[in-house]
Amino acid sequence: MAEFSPDGNWIAYGSDASGGWEVYVQPYPGPGGVVRVSTDGGTEPLWAPSGQELFYRDLTGRHVYAVSVDIGSELQLGMPTLLFEGEFRSGGRYGRSYDVTPDGRRFLMLEQPPLPPNPTQLIVVDGWFHELERKFDSR
Repeated sequence: MAEFSPDGNWIAYGSDASGGWEVYVQPYPGPGGVVRVSTDGGTEPLWAPSGQELFYRDLTGRHVYAVSVDIGSELQLGMPTLLFEGEFRSGGRYGRSYDVTPDGRRFLMLEQPPLPPNPTQLIVVDGWFHELERKFDSR
């Protein structure tokens, strides 16, 4: 789940190196240190087209956060801010499952369909195969 910044000088990625999944940024190709972006778990990082924000999802996949990014002589990150939440599909281990428009103002995400209701009764039909044979044999 690695993403290059629009200028190609930084890479954001998800890692469980700390024992839990978090989002990190480091210079590419280097040198420089690794900076943690997420504060309470994170995955699926995505750079805004301007390069001035970094988006990520929390571990539940329900919350999308934005972090302001200032790339001057060194990387400076703001605090994560909740952008929105909802029931969205997650990319899981296969990568990012959402995107942002070129103007950075809208997101494309797949809604998670609601689960069907739990069944309230179970109907058991005993001998249905014999009944089916009888109906077809009589033709």
